[in-house]
Amino acid sequence: MDFFSEKQIEQRLSAAVKKSSGLALKFVSPSFAGMPDRLVLLPDGKMAFVEVKVLGKKPRPLQVKRHEMLRALGFQVFILDCASDIPGVMEKIAKGGKLT
Repeated sequence: MDFFSEKQIEQRLSAAVKKSSGLALKFVSPSFAGMPDRLVLLPDGKMAFVEVKVLGKKPRPLQVKRHEMLRALGFQVFILDCASDIPGVMEKIAKGGKLT
């Protein structure tokens, strides 16, 4: 397993999403700290939030709280700390249902 920086993992995620005809938008919410790094939008209305970390690093307590809040609203939230996990995350997002 190779070690990648958070930036490198984000770049690989963005490339994979783009290859799937989607968008991996950098998500910044100045008035609501602790939100995940990326909003991944895939064809057919599939979407998820992705928190990117370096290998083995855990989300801060506020981030965990935000992830729980988003999940309670019915959104998928993933913590990605290894580039080799990107295909699995993409598959789970693609299989996730869209909100109607």
